[in-house]
Amino acid sequence: MSAAAAKRTRTVAQNPSVVVTRDEPSDGPLSSQLRQLGLGVLSWPVVRVGAPQDGAPFEDALARAAHYDWIVFASRHAVQAVTSRLRATPVGVRVAAVGAATAEALRAQSWRVHVVPGEASAAALVAALAPMMEHGTRVLFPASSRALPTLGAGLAQLGVEVTQVEAYRTESAPLDLKECRARIRQRSVAAVTFTSPSTVVELERALGAASFKRLLSGCASIALGATTAQALNARGHQCMLAQPASLQGLALTTFRLLQQRP
Repeated sequence: MSAAAAKRTRTVAQNPSVVVTRDEPSDGPLSSQLRQLGLGVLSWPVVRVGAPQDGAPFEDALARAAHYDWIVFASRHAVQAVTSRLRATPVGVRVAAVGAATAEALRAQSWRVHVVPGEASAAALVAALAPMMEHGTRVLFPASSRALPTLGAGLAQLGVEVTQVEAYRTESAPLDLKECRARIRQRSVAAVTFTSPSTVVELERALGAASFKRLLSGCASIALGATTAQALNARGHQCMLAQPASLQGLALTTFRLLQQRP
């Protein structure tokens, strides 16, 4: 066994598991990368991503994709929803991504990304786009129903024509609360990973405010992006930001943080 592998083995033996709150299977990208680093994984998906309630507006918008000047993406799920139907960037259309993880998902599908703000937040993306927007610029914003009001309103304030469509739906997912609360009582959770504000909101809702507070007071929390970190900070919890802001960066940041803990 190599020295690196031995070190990872010791880390696993000394640290309980890492909670994954995003909607992914047990062999999903974040869970797989955590396991490759020698960490245990607890799958607590608190959100479920599915098709929009009414897919007609989304399909209509994609049929007219070349009509727009910009397509703005606020999540990897929006990327998947769009690129599964449009195999290439529409000619003449520029693309903006809310952060590095979303931009990475676009480039993986061979889509060119023109704007990525330095901070992964709706406000930063609007600020980055502002100098490039003229009155009447046509923007397509495919997102979840939860994301539509925040970023869409910011874009509309720039004086552009925003077409907001629900590309996917985010809903609460049931947890095995008996197991979760047992883990919290036993303090057998080393870290919790959060990939969106929705995962913060839904985990707190599912566990209850008291259990949520107890969980995070006894372990590390790592957020993918500033907006997710803000959702934790608003609830009185400090967290570590994933560096870089990608699923791989989230896994690596979690691993490094746990290595440093006594």
